This record gives sequence, structure tokens and C-alpha cells, in this order.
Amino acid sequence: MDITPEAMRECIRENVYDPELGLNVVDLGLLYDLAITDKQAHVEMTLTTMGCPLYDVIQADITRALQEQFGQELQVEVEFVFDPPWTPEMMSEDARMEMGFA
Repeated sequence: MDITPEAMRECIRENVYDPELGLNVVDLGLLYDLAITDKQAHVEMTLTTMGCPLYDVIQADITRALQEQFGQELQVEVEFVFDPPWTPEMMSEDARMEMGFA
């Protein structure tokens, strides 16, 4: 299977959820950028708050999901950034409705 940013995004959408909110991190608008070079994946994302204590859980879930889908030899780097800061407007319409923001 070819590893593309689109395939990585869909894998993360299907498998990685914010443990507190119960919604996937893609629809929450937490995923900013994905890149793949050879067998190295780079994930740039944010969290709903800078002090989120579950960053390591989300990071481990992303690594696990991508390696299960694309092979254990895939090196995964998850970089947390906070610029731009996350806002509810970044969520998908379905996620906003589920969270009561729509």
C-alpha cells in the first residue's frame, strides 16, 4: 500500500481519538500537516489546550496506528505545535454538532 498524506490522514481519522472528548483528532481539527519521505512520517498537530496531559497517549496512538497500517519499519515523528492555537471553528461540521458548537 502506498503511503500518502491522504492515506495517513484517513488512518489517523479511523484510529486515533481524543481520550477525553471521544472524537477523532482529525475531525477535531487537531491535525495540521502530514508528510512522508521514504519510511519517515512527520505529523504536525496541536492539542485543544497547551497543558493537555494526554499528549503522550495521542502521540503513541498515532504511532501505533500508522505502523499497524503501513509497517513497523515506518518511523513516526509527532510534533506538537500551538501556532495557530486550536479553536472550535477548526472542527469538522459533524464534530461541532456532536460537541454542541453548531
